Amino acid sequence: MKILIANDDGITALGIKALMTTLSKEHDVYVVAPDRERSAAGHSLTLHTPIRVEELESKFGAKRVWVTSGTPGDCVKLGLIELLKEDLKPDLVMSGINHGPNLGIDILYSGTVSCAMEGAMLNYPSIAVSLASMSCDPVYFDVTAEFILKFLPKIEKIKFPEKTILNINTPALEEADIAGVEITKLGSKMFTDEYEKRVDPRGKVYYWMAGELTTKHEEDGTDISAVRANRISITPITFEMTHKAIMAELEREFCKDGICDWYGYGAKQE
Repeated sequence: MKILIANDDGITALGIKALMTTLSKEHDVYVVAPDRERSAAGHSLTLHTPIRVEELESKFGAKRVWVTSGTPGDCVKLGLIELLKEDLKPDLVMSGINHGPNLGIDILYSGTVSCAMEGAMLNYPSIAVSLASMSCDPVYFDVTAEFILKFLPKIEKIKFPEKTILNINTPALEEADIAGVEITKLGSKMFTDEYEKRVDPRGKVYYWMAGELTTKHEEDGTDISAVRANRISITPITFEMTHKAIMAELEREFCKDGICDWYGYGAKQE
């Protein structure tokens, strides 16, 4: 299998090194990553400045490696459209391994998830992978990478849904201590919303985001509850954002006969 790997922690991050080293044992790995950390970049693209791209010497088993000045989304978009020519187009886009959890609605801010979403938007099967810990112990990244290596043959047995990614979070544990795998839905918030107010040496006020991990109870079946129970969480996430369930009600309330005739340009013409 040919795999394009990107991330938001940058080309030097432990997580991407672990993925490159492990997946290249059995697959052809290509890498396009930011030149620095771009965590919480969300799904942003570079529009008003040039994106610098440099090909590096291949390492950690990867076939080819590029580094860019762009966002995580830029990395995937550039890789799929420009850098990987037709004979190198990947079978799968992989984002990670992120240093820290991407759980619940906090995924909306995630550069890791946005990498995978960009792949899905370009019609490639895509997976986001995160280590749900702020620890930097390389062992846990290796455990996560080994899980992904064993997981990849299984996704070949399913019809990967369009407009959808798989968001995977693993607990920071040795393999023997992981309590299994759970297919989950998104939970609520993993971090609290808090800012710390400070004053700089010149007397100017500034703010520093100081959110912490929540201790709020999560119902069973969510990604947050699974990781707290030492299980690997796999959550299918779609970027199909139309709330279809409410469309019929809106149609009944605002429109008749398919024409919204109560305001302006939508009025029926006699």
